[in-house]
Amino acid sequence: MHSGTGTAPQSPVPGRVPLAVVVVDESGLVSHWSTGARRLFGPAREDAVGRPATDLLPVSGALPDGLNSEAYGEEGAYDGLGPGLGSSLEGRASYPAAGRARLEAPRRERIDVLWWAYPLVGPGPEKLLVLAADAGRLHADDVPDGHPVERIAPGFALHTDFPGADELARGLPAILPSMSVGESARIVSQVLELGYPVLEFSLHDRVPVTADWGVPRRAERKARREEAARAAAAGLPAPRRAPDDADDLEYAAVREHLEFLNEVSGRIGSSLDLSRTIIEVSRAVVPRFTDVAGTYLREQVVAGEGFPEGPPDATTLWHRVALEHTDEPGRWDDVVPVGESMPFPAHTPFFQCMTSGQPVLVPRITEEMGNAIASQFEKRDIRPLITNRSMLVVPLKARNVVLGFMILLRHRERPVFNDMDRVTGAELAARAGLVLDNARMYTYQESVAETLQDSMLPHIEPHMPGCDIATRYLPGTLLGRVGGDWFDSIKLPGSRTALVVGDVMGHGLNSAAMMGQLRTAVQTMAALDLPPAQLLRNLDDLAQRLGEHYLATCLYAVYDPIANELELANAGHIPPVLVRAEDGRSELLELPTGAPIGVGGVPFESVRVPMAPGDRLVMCTDGLVEVRGEDIGVGLATLCESAAHPAASMDAACDTIIRSLNTRGGRKDDVALLMARLNGIAPEDVAHWSVTPGPAEVPRTRALVRDQLTAWGLGALTAPAEMMAGELVANAVRHARTRSVEVRLVRSGTLVCEVEDDDQRLPTLLNAGPGDEFGRGLRVVSALAREWGTSRTGSGKTVWFELALPRA
Repeated sequence: MHSGTGTAPQSPVPGRVPLAVVVVDESGLVSHWSTGARRLFGPAREDAVGRPATDLLPVSGALPDGLNSEAYGEEGAYDGLGPGLGSSLEGRASYPAAGRARLEAPRRERIDVLWWAYPLVGPGPEKLLVLAADAGRLHADDVPDGHPVERIAPGFALHTDFPGADELARGLPAILPSMSVGESARIVSQVLELGYPVLEFSLHDRVPVTADWGVPRRAERKARREEAARAAAAGLPAPRRAPDDADDLEYAAVREHLEFLNEVSGRIGSSLDLSRTIIEVSRAVVPRFTDVAGTYLREQVVAGEGFPEGPPDATTLWHRVALEHTDEPGRWDDVVPVGESMPFPAHTPFFQCMTSGQPVLVPRITEEMGNAIASQFEKRDIRPLITNRSMLVVPLKARNVVLGFMILLRHRERPVFNDMDRVTGAELAARAGLVLDNARMYTYQESVAETLQDSMLPHIEPHMPGCDIATRYLPGTLLGRVGGDWFDSIKLPGSRTALVVGDVMGHGLNSAAMMGQLRTAVQTMAALDLPPAQLLRNLDDLAQRLGEHYLATCLYAVYDPIANELELANAGHIPPVLVRAEDGRSELLELPTGAPIGVGGVPFESVRVPMAPGDRLVMCTDGLVEVRGEDIGVGLATLCESAAHPAASMDAACDTIIRSLNTRGGRKDDVALLMARLNGIAPEDVAHWSVTPGPAEVPRTRALVRDQLTAWGLGALTAPAEMMAGELVANAVRHARTRSVEVRLVRSGTLVCEVEDDDQRLPTLLNAGPGDEFGRGLRVVSALAREWGTSRTGSGKTVWFELALPRA
């Protein structure tokens, strides 16, 4: 440690001394009696704990009214030290005290005791912490020149008066009795506030006290080694150390390793992020336990997949995910870069570790082993980095499966790894393995949740006939990425588009599963071209038949770009926002609210709203506008305001809405947002004809289609379009029961041809044989069209095909 002159630090002077630690409870009884107390005062722990402290401690002046150390009788018995200790536990001592006392006991030398007493305040009953030391056991180099041991006095000082103040503070838990981390931190804080224990040699000369647990210093170890070597040269047995020294060495080593494990446990696992956890584990062991730490994980763990199956073998790929070291920067980066994947052959200690699941200790890496290990690194020579270093390979396991391993290396100057380090490494790896497995499981479950949600949410086409669409989805929380919110857009006959937003009440997989069922049902019923109110009625009936007791809200809208009209029906959902292109004004559309899907027995109503080209429709779930503790009207008003804000694109407009409503904080629910710009289709982009059933109408239809495409400048599409239109009209003429078949061409991003008749039987693809007269028409359509389909209408059916427009 370091001495201090006044507040100015002097040259380093150690202050190590064997310490006795005693804790006295509010009743004046001993509650903790350390091994050092047994050596200093005599009674064993089992004889001391529970006895009155006044019968055991020769402390003088520990409290304001004093404890009289002169009360010892001639035989060394304690004749009663007065009421001082009891009064301190009654709260009359608010300050620490220190002093010297003389201890005389039968068959023991006279001992000068240095002591420090600290009153400890709650929570819980007050206690007294007493530190004591034998002044005669101070090492010679602990006392500055010219200061006799008899003149040493115990005292207190701010630990910040000495160099290495942080080290002094960190070393205090080693002096204190074993306790929880929280209690230890509280007592350390009180001791530092009351005053760090010091040895005072003069008015301006003092050193801080640190505990000497009997661990030999470097000079003492060297002297013992030399003494053992001389004895061995003379053919004599090596000198044996005293039992107390051996006990202290073991105690100190065990305590140091336990403290290290406790420290590591506190430093890892602060996050469920796998990458961050890996870095925490690597940095926790460098440099205190090792000088180099390389972490390798199995491929499935890194990829965030399920639990690795089967034991690893020589073909298993191991990914180097972290490398921490104390060498000069960059020394390891080129030779063993992070991110590299490699297998390890059977002759290496790494393979032994990963197949046995046990630590592998290599006291020193020989040149032969270094060459064997280096052979795995192709042209990179790793031998200078590993040869003659001590190595410990520890497995990272969870549920008896090896997820990875850590390679720990110590510099040549440090002691080699020993059996205790092996045990420590195994415990470290066990804790790290659990933390990594938790992070792996979270990463895997998060990936599954994202995959599930992505599979349930549709991939919306940004351009539909007569409208542009942009969407956003935000999970409610990072821990709950799966929810019941959804949106959809569905292509309908007549160049119309169905826009859907829904929200299954609740969160998690059950809500997501229900959402998937409802979304599929909506798509199926939309293909039947049901009016919005009827579709919601059928959806409500289906939800009740499913019997899952879930409720859902849904807003269903059908946009007709040719008629420039929007038809909507609502089932308990928040109203949409309409932004008018003419003046930028936004408003909430007033719709009959309806009951949520699943309630049953409630009618739904449709509303038709005329649109103008460029109007925007904003549909969202309540998670965007609803904040706990705030009226939902505030969120709806903010939604209207932000939806009207000018934006360069649809995506930018969505982002503006999200930013505006997310700044309020407190959002816990999922968010689904759909914005549609309703551009409409100009009359000049639509051609319509009524065809009278008859064989002559097929070539006439082909001619009409050809002439219209030529007028539109789409001559490149003439051949396939007129051929497919002729096939569809031929089928309609053959099966129509009325005098008219309707044909329509629509140019809007693509070319759509629709043929409508009054027969509700839907055509299907047939396998036509060589001698069959019919059955090839739809085969031609299927081969030439980009898309084609059929749907029933109120009076019959519509068959349509679509072709991509040629690029300009």
